[in-house]
Amino acid sequence: MIGYVQCECLIYDAQSLKEKRAVLQRIITRLKQKYNISVAEIDYQNLWQRTKLGIVAITSDRATTEKELRRALEMVDSFPEIERTVTTFEWF
Repeated sequence: MIGYVQCECLIYDAQSLKEKRAVLQRIITRLKQKYNISVAEIDYQNLWQRTKLGIVAITSDRATTEKELRRALEMVDSFPEIERTVTTFEWF
């Protein structure tokens, strides 16, 4: 089962693209290290305080895939410098 999540996020304290990318790099690196997922910034690359992340997980069943994606989203929520707003799930 392939699970895909898109989540839009706001980074309030970023005053430049450099600061935004530093925050995102830290979050993306930790997500990849801790969970069996792929993650990338998929939209709003040239805006300072807004981003959209795409997260994909592939496992043998939907329950395991959903659990992995939800834990990844919980980790994103644990970073105080980023706020997750719109989140959508898709299944393939």
